[in-house]
Amino acid sequence: MRQWIAEVAYETTSGPKRITESYYMPSTDDVRQAIAKKGGYVLTIRPHERSPVERLLARSSWWQIQLLRGIQFRSTSTSSGVALWKIIQSETNPRRQNILAPAREALARGMGVIDALRALRIFDHGTLAILAASERANKLQEGIPHAIHSISQKKKNMRAIGGTMAWLGFDVITITQSLFWGRTMVLKWFQDNAPTEPEEQEKYERVVGNLSLTWDILIYSCFALGGFMVWCIISFWINKGKTDWPTARAVRKIPLIGGYLRDLGFSDSMGAAARMLRGLVPIGDALIQSAEATTVPDVADYWRSANEELRRGVNLGAALDRPPLTRSERLEIASLSDLAQVATVMESIAELRTGAAKTKHSLIVWIAFLLTGVYLAIAFGSAIYALTVMNMSMDSMMGGLMQGAM
Repeated sequence: MRQWIAEVAYETTSGPKRITESYYMPSTDDVRQAIAKKGGYVLTIRPHERSPVERLLARSSWWQIQLLRGIQFRSTSTSSGVALWKIIQSETNPRRQNILAPAREALARGMGVIDALRALRIFDHGTLAILAASERANKLQEGIPHAIHSISQKKKNMRAIGGTMAWLGFDVITITQSLFWGRTMVLKWFQDNAPTEPEEQEKYERVVGNLSLTWDILIYSCFALGGFMVWCIISFWINKGKTDWPTARAVRKIPLIGGYLRDLGFSDSMGAAARMLRGLVPIGDALIQSAEATTVPDVADYWRSANEELRRGVNLGAALDRPPLTRSERLEIASLSDLAQVATVMESIAELRTGAAKTKHSLIVWIAFLLTGVYLAIAFGSAIYALTVMNMSMDSMMGGLMQGAM
């Protein structure tokens, strides 16, 4: 499902009339059929695209929190779907109207509030999981504060990581820039002032070669890492809301970061599953919804596999007792004796995974500090090494001058 913008011509008493209409449908063929039923003629159909300013506003945590708070406030006297419809109808800002257009189309076609929020493509899967679980349990108004807390916590974590990386990146870029711009000048000076004695010249050239190689490795490795980080940031920004794409797969292969994302995925999905079970949602529906609550394939496959085992008649504890849960988590799951304990165990696992994610987050920051320190130490060490080479050249020149004077 996505939003389409169509230019349509209609026959009127005053002649043909061209109108631009918005449709929220799976494909262009569905749009053509809908227009044909209304007696119109399709001129053009194009996917709905947001401007860069609209994408920035839509994906900001401030906008997401304001939208959820508006739904929570209005849903005290009406349904959540009607509350969202009133918010859309009362919006006067053209940019926000364009952002909310997919939700308006979804609601107009009889879809639920979660489908409408999903159509906006502004919330991450963890937030949608909390909202969907609360809605399935008929407690959306109670779940919205949890979703807002989740958005705020993730924003805080991203600020911490972003601030640390920005500071470390400034140090590395400054040193790399000095090496990049000074490399040619320094090496040229070394080549122009090489010793004349064969033995000293051989040693001198070997030392200068090692220095040049060290600087090349430092400079190009920094450029490569910087390019990879920029590529990841842009890719995650563009593909926000998608379940899987090449950049995400590449990032998940990084050992510590992959574990960090897996912990966040289990934390969100386990919490959503527990909330649905406490709301008396059927266990099969809860497992399917939990699989959709995360973008990490390993976590999603865990829930799908558990649901398949459960449908084959396997005991619930045995169905949930599988990797990538840890040994202690699997022991806790395997000890289940009745359905009433499942929500409690899942909440416990969600808390454990949240704690593990925080630990990995701190570890990632400290490793970044350590690697940056090693890089800076090598850079400063190579600069001191360059001064040693320069002294070697100066000593050779002074020795030649002394011999010439004698």
